[in-house]
Amino acid sequence: MLVIIGCAVVLISVIGGYMEAGGPLLVLVQIAEYIIIGGSAIGALLISTPSKLLKKLVKNALGTIKASKINKQMYLDLLKLLYELFNVIRKDGLIAIESHIEKPAESAIFQKYPVFLSQAHLIEFISDTLRLVIMGGVPPQEIEILMDADIELHHSEGAKPGMILQKIGDSLPGLGIVAAVLGIIITMQAITGPPEEIGQKVAAALVGTFLGIFLSYGFIQPIATNMDLSNDDESGTYGVIKSGIICAAKGLNPIVAVEFARRSISSDFRPSFQEMESYVKGSK
Repeated sequence: MLVIIGCAVVLISVIGGYMEAGGPLLVLVQIAEYIIIGGSAIGALLISTPSKLLKKLVKNALGTIKASKINKQMYLDLLKLLYELFNVIRKDGLIAIESHIEKPAESAIFQKYPVFLSQAHLIEFISDTLRLVIMGGVPPQEIEILMDADIELHHSEGAKPGMILQKIGDSLPGLGIVAAVLGIIITMQAITGPPEEIGQKVAAALVGTFLGIFLSYGFIQPIATNMDLSNDDESGTYGVIKSGIICAAKGLNPIVAVEFARRSISSDFRPSFQEMESYVKGSK
């Protein structure tokens, strides 16, 4: 929602200020300039982006419009999920957790948290790591190294759509100059015409430069930044899971393991210890 509001503010501020200064709105409606800049940007995107990554870019860009799922309540649910899994290990042993991680969709524990079941990679991250714990023979510090590598890879892959969109945003001012140069070429062909006609063609050419800069700094690059920040927040959830599982692998009490996980949560979303304890134990 904030993204929509922000785009509206940018559009109203720029166009409104232009009109307030006496600028005619119809001068900005230069279809040829839109075709040159928009078509070139889309073509550059297709050239630089593999199809699989292109789908992810579109999905992530549209996802910025929706409210983020990452908040304090989401982390409380994550901590409770971990607590319940660790409690099963503590009460019934490591083997008891096997049925939950082999088929998470059928697990009575995971089914309580559909928001996580819909995130295939996150469920695999939990299940694969706990499977290593069950197998035994792998020291907790080695499991931590493996989890760090997985988190780094996931973060790197998640950063690619924002990086590509950022590059397209960087190219837009240049494409605006291309459109402007083409407009000047057309203007020079009519240089012997009346001043009014030359003025109109120069204005149309300058619209190309305006569009390139406006779209880049007003929309594309802010959206790319939003995607990068969302990727950072998502990666943070994996760090929380890592902290909890490592403590559980060392044999710590479930509530202690979950406390280590809580301390890994960003201060923007971190619940207090009292909130966490009452929530995971079901007393609130």
